[in-house]
Amino acid sequence: MAYLKDFRERIHNNDYPGFLKIWEEYCYGDQPDGEEMIAVLESVKSSELAKAFGLHVDRILPLWRELKDGELSHGVLRLVFDLQTTNSEDLADLATEYLKNRYPDDPLLLEKMRLIGLRNRERFQSAIRNYELLSHFKKGNFVFHTAGWGTGEILDVSLIREEVAVEFEYVIGPQHFSFEKAFKNLIPLPNDHFYSRRFGSPDALEKEARENPGEVIRLLLRDLGDKTAADIKEELSDLVIPAEDWNRWWQTARAKIKKDTMIESPKELKDPFRLRKENVPHEIALHKALEAKPSVHATIQMVYTFLRDFPETLKNQEFRTSLESRMKEVVTQEQLNECQKLQILFFLEDLGTTKKPTEINDLIVQMTGAADLIRAIEVMGFQKRALQHVRKLRKDWKEIYLDLLFTVESNLLRDFIIGELDKPDSKGELKQKLNSLLIHPLSYPDVFVWYFQKIIAPKATVPFSDDAGKNDFFEGLLILLDHLEQKPQYRDLSKKVLALITANRYKIVRDIMAHSSQEEIKEYLLLATKCSLMTDHDIKILHSLAEVVHPSLSRLRKEKDRSTTEETIFWTTQKGYQATQLRIQQIATVETVNNAKEIETARAHGDLRENAEFKAALERRDRLQSELKFLSDQIARARILTPEDVLADEVGIGSVVHCRDSKGENIHYTLLGAWDANPEKRILSFQSKLAQSMKGKTIGEKFEFQGETFTITDIDNYFDQKE
Repeated sequence: MAYLKDFRERIHNNDYPGFLKIWEEYCYGDQPDGEEMIAVLESVKSSELAKAFGLHVDRILPLWRELKDGELSHGVLRLVFDLQTTNSEDLADLATEYLKNRYPDDPLLLEKMRLIGLRNRERFQSAIRNYELLSHFKKGNFVFHTAGWGTGEILDVSLIREEVAVEFEYVIGPQHFSFEKAFKNLIPLPNDHFYSRRFGSPDALEKEARENPGEVIRLLLRDLGDKTAADIKEELSDLVIPAEDWNRWWQTARAKIKKDTMIESPKELKDPFRLRKENVPHEIALHKALEAKPSVHATIQMVYTFLRDFPETLKNQEFRTSLESRMKEVVTQEQLNECQKLQILFFLEDLGTTKKPTEINDLIVQMTGAADLIRAIEVMGFQKRALQHVRKLRKDWKEIYLDLLFTVESNLLRDFIIGELDKPDSKGELKQKLNSLLIHPLSYPDVFVWYFQKIIAPKATVPFSDDAGKNDFFEGLLILLDHLEQKPQYRDLSKKVLALITANRYKIVRDIMAHSSQEEIKEYLLLATKCSLMTDHDIKILHSLAEVVHPSLSRLRKEKDRSTTEETIFWTTQKGYQATQLRIQQIATVETVNNAKEIETARAHGDLRENAEFKAALERRDRLQSELKFLSDQIARARILTPEDVLADEVGIGSVVHCRDSKGENIHYTLLGAWDANPEKRILSFQSKLAQSMKGKTIGEKFEFQGETFTITDIDNYFDQKE
């Protein structure tokens, strides 16, 4: 395919003169390549050059006649007629003769030729493709709708009415197409096509997917082309495999795909799976990859992953010897750092090379910065082996283990380190290290959550697994949760912590509160109220559990309930209320209607999976619906502020607070609802932290905010100020 790259480059640059020049040269060649012809014609067919190119596409016909492969020849000619725009007599004669020879026994040959335009010969673009579609129009066959209706099953066909009836997966009820419309929108699907089977017999496809997932993935890749893991999930989850079973099914399927010699698995998650044209044994695939001379880092990852997934290949002595030679070559020819050399030596040890244990031991003893070196090892199994050698050979092994405890990424490796340190001669150092984690839980959030789970495990004997230790770590966990929910990168971890707390009807909370003092439980409840991830329902349950242990704490729940009732009121002025009503009306009557029109317009543009305008319109709909719900919920709780609602002797909603800072400067703030807030005019939302810090204060009292102390000098009524 020497020309394909040049053709695609000119198509990408919209360089029609350059494309046509190469086309002229290509057509005068003497070595026809059917696959390359099809690739070139398909590329130009989907480009902006297609219409102009239709005048010149037939120049390929002399070269086409030299093709020996019947199916490739047919594919090329079909594309030539898709693209041609001349509708010349010569092309009409060619199409007529070709169809007669290809379908000599078709009793409806002449009628179909009339329907595709070959009788009057005025316009017969896509003649061969349209003939095939007409031949495919039989009850029970399947088609694909190119404008977003999905797969369809043919219900009825009428040559007299020139009409076909189809039932689609994304449209309710049978849809009737004229043949002319069908030529533009429908593509025939074989009955064994992935889409045909998914639509026509989903139960049978699900059964096969569960029994032989590799075959179904092959089918998908064969018919739909290269697909990433996310693409495969989109095609199968909830359509073939129930969504709740997907993760378990995909784990099984992924393991089998790795061993399938017809499927090429990606090296990166974002890369696609590919169906090979022929079986490639795993050993050959690895050798080909290594022949490309990858970097040392890539070689280590590649060989380790291979041996982990296909350990049985080492039974092949020829392959084992070949791999050993490659590893020795890396050691002698590459510039290796200590970390890389150690991993290659581990490989050679696994392959049975003699004298390597001595080299490994010497390297372990002599290496400096041992903790950094072990952290840099890419393979977790090799990290553990390096640690085992360190434990056996080095006197400073405790310091190295303690250095790595919080910084290795694998929980399994942390478990190993804890197991080695949790012994009489090192338990003191371990507890001191863990105490630093307890004092600063925010420094290593993942490690903190991991260790909390260890100390609450049944029969745990690690440091801090006693009652006092559990209490301290639980308090730290609540502090950590408040911190995590403010950090987007820890969203998954914060959900994990919340699930941990609420699991089994709050079993962890019940167990810890059972041996906690009243003061400790008060601290838990206070910290829990600061966690926005915890719902009101969660907080109420925590209060109920606390009251079971210490009944006198029921007063705290009542105070909390009163506070919650106050917070449900959404204060606003008359002006703010009217402005919000107008915004709700604008969304409901104008913007939502306009958005519906945008969706319909975008839907008409075609394939919804690749339609950026359609996706953007749907996203706008979601934003509008979200804003409408948000404002509607607020207005349902809204209460218009009146002069009677404003307290005269303490700071509250509607107060104008005059205060003086520590430098003697005077300043004033007006406290209103969120809709009326305007920081530039010093109008604060009553729910803001600054407003809450002065709430309930009287003249002469002080309050603090962000390290600054303020003294209240006067309190006015907002309505008096307006006058």
